[in-house]
Parts: sequence; structure tokens; C-alpha cells
Amino acid sequence: MYNELTENDIRQMQEEIDYRINVIRPQISQAIVEAKAHGDLSENAEYHAARAQKGRNEGRIEYLREMIKTAKIVKLDPNKDEVGMFDKVTVFFEDENEEEVVQLSTTMRNDASKGIISKESPFGQAILGKKVGDRVCVKVSDSYSYFVTIKKIEKATSDDIDLPIL
Repeated sequence: MYNELTENDIRQMQEEIDYRINVIRPQISQAIVEAKAHGDLSENAEYHAARAQKGRNEGRIEYLREMIKTAKIVKLDPNKDEVGMFDKVTVFFEDENEEEVVQLSTTMRNDASKGIISKESPFGQAILGKKVGDRVCVKVSDSYSYFVTIKKIEKATSDDIDLPIL
């Protein structure tokens, strides 16, 4: 399994790793030294809190390193006239007789309440690669599907791919 990330995502993650190693790790180490100076470690709440904080920090560093290591770089393709990653797409929902603007994203960024839809979702899979004017069947399950029509595609720019990672 890999994580779909942009080059900017990787840069931001590396900056966080560097900050955690160079700033937070020494602060935690100092807190542990100071807590140890208070004596009996078995009943020393400050010591146990600092050790727990150290574990969380080291866990976050390892998590970020693994994300970077397994990343697949996602790039924009602004030349295509079909729905691609991070594009803003105006779709017409036939059942509701309404239009909505959605943006396709990676799973790590999806937020349906903000119209940011994962490309792995049934909706995302259905519209990815489609063109303006295409009528698309979104199959949610064996017993439920609905139709949308692609009305407009706004090709993504580099600003559109800097969505927050969840």
C-alpha cells in the first residue's frame, strides 16, 4: 500500500520531522532529566508524562517517515480535458435536480462536507476520467445507483493540491 502525496506534502512532512527531531526531542529529553532529579520514579507523574510525550513524538516521526517512504507522487495533468486529480468539477445530480461543485482528492484528504471527494469512493471512481457532457452512473451498491452529468471541469493548479492532510 502506498500513500498518494504531492511533492509539497513530502516537503511539509520532512519539515515536521526535522522540527520534531531538532526542537521537540531535546525539549522532551530535558524534561525527562529534570523529572528524574525529583527522585523516586515510580510515583513521579512528571517523569511518566514526559516519557509518554517522548513516545508520542517518536511515534509521529516514525509515522511521517513511513508515509514518505511509501509515497506515490501525485502530479497534475492540466492538458487533459477530462476529470483528473484535484480538479473542481461541477456535476448535475439528476435525482435532486441540483448542481454541486466537488473536488477530487486522495483518500488522505477527502472531506465530503467540504465537497472534497476521494477518487476511491464510488462517486470519485465514476467521474474520474470523464469529460464535460458525460452522463455517469454512480453505483453505490448492488441495489443503489444514481446518475450525474459533468457540467464543467476547472483544471487544478498547484494551489489546489495543497489541501490539508487528514
